[in-house]
Amino acid sequence: MTERVVGIGAGAKELATEDMILNIGPQHPSTHGVLRLRLTLDGERITAAEPIIGYMHRGAEKLFEVRDYRQIIMLANRHDWLSGFANELGVVIAAERMLGMEPPVRAVWSRTLLAELNRVLSHLMFLGSYPLELGAITPVFYAFNERERIQAVMEEISGGRMHYMFNRVGGLKEELPSGWLDRVSEAVAETRRRVPDIEDLILHNEIFLARTRGVGVLSREQIMQYGVSGPIARASGVDIDLRRDEPYLAYPELPVKVVTRDAGDCHARFEVLLEQLKVALDLADACVDRLRSLPPGPINQRLPKVLKVPEGHTYAWTENPLGINGYYLVSKGDKTPWRLKLRSASFGNIQVLREMLPGHLVADMVAILGSMFFVVGDIDK
Repeated sequence: MTERVVGIGAGAKELATEDMILNIGPQHPSTHGVLRLRLTLDGERITAAEPIIGYMHRGAEKLFEVRDYRQIIMLANRHDWLSGFANELGVVIAAERMLGMEPPVRAVWSRTLLAELNRVLSHLMFLGSYPLELGAITPVFYAFNERERIQAVMEEISGGRMHYMFNRVGGLKEELPSGWLDRVSEAVAETRRRVPDIEDLILHNEIFLARTRGVGVLSREQIMQYGVSGPIARASGVDIDLRRDEPYLAYPELPVKVVTRDAGDCHARFEVLLEQLKVALDLADACVDRLRSLPPGPINQRLPKVLKVPEGHTYAWTENPLGINGYYLVSKGDKTPWRLKLRSASFGNIQVLREMLPGHLVADMVAILGSMFFVVGDIDK
């Protein structure tokens, strides 16, 4: 805090204080990458906050316009590097709608299974990293142990650990490996058995409760105004999940449980993420059971050497691990999109910080920022 003395001796009736401007980032441990926050402080209390983005901007939407529909998948799975498979889905679903193409049943159920496994990976990352930002080191080791278990089956099927490149317009790249479903079942069962360890370790810890309860409260009105979605929105009582409300893939045939809380604070957001992890494991098991009962069949559609999408436009959106992702595809009948606009979950989720942070202490800023569950690449694109 900067102080200015305006009187001395008997004339020293008051001290005038000047606000201090503090830059958090663009490279700060609590910002998950190169996000910059420009905070105005009155002592230790935040009076204004401005998220400044763009440090990772790579012009993905313009790159979409000069690449064909196979190459776009490679670009689209990289903005949220924790949700590579989920990112690919929006592109292929939009292209398939324009083509009037129905993927084979095995591809639909396999995509749903892989999307839920990807959701588990994303949630485990934040369940481990969030306590770490508050000073709890042990949970990240538990979370990463389980991530590695799920990561092994994802790597086996696709060859990639983060950027899977397994979706194709019309289905998936190739058939599931022999015995792979059994290994998925084993990985899911073991992860489900270990999740209570993470829960017992952190959820009811008195220090964690003191740092998160009543901190960073988001109201339902703020959620709706800023277009916040995903676990953050549901922690404030906004009961929206596209898997249930506007189902795609195999979700119409699955019992999707939507987890909500009313408190809207950091603790509620962590609780929702933990419960959603359990739901994703249950959905993965249901997909495995269905795939086992399906007769042999194709996993993709045969495509022409040069794939051209008919002229027109469509909007596809998916319930990604971090929230709602939207893909607005406009085609003029060429092998590349005329326009492909990406609406990423993290962009809307981070804008609300300007309303959340004022009134809190700088120490609470780290707890709030970590509970927003964003990826900087998903903001900047």
